[in-house]
Amino acid sequence: MTKADCPCGSGLSLAECCAPCLDGHVPAATAEALMRSRYTAYVLERFDYLRETWHPNSRPPDLAPVPGLRWLGLTIKRVVDGGVDDATGEVEFVARSKRGGRANRLHETSSFERYGGRWVYTRGVQHAR
Repeated sequence: MTKADCPCGSGLSLAECCAPCLDGHVPAATAEALMRSRYTAYVLERFDYLRETWHPNSRPPDLAPVPGLRWLGLTIKRVVDGGVDDATGEVEFVARSKRGGRANRLHETSSFERYGGRWVYTRGVQHAR
């Protein structure tokens, strides 16, 4: 991955992929696009974007960086609904990270819904290792 590549692993540049969502210029068109942009927000520590795209009924009161955490990659495993005409969707993914020399995997199925005309994250269910 070069510096210009989007952290979400789409193969596009950050400017072509997640940056328009992160900068508020374009809302994510699908649940998968929101998932990818939220992963990129974690990588870039854009907690403002994470708050904006989290459903208010499930949003934690505080989001802060985890010291020493480095995100390494995202793999989308499965997408159920979440298209441009859907009201809800699910995205199963694996996000790899490293902290303190220890590798970690977050395997989760995230749920999304349209709220106020935009996709928002509602909750995630982590899969056992």
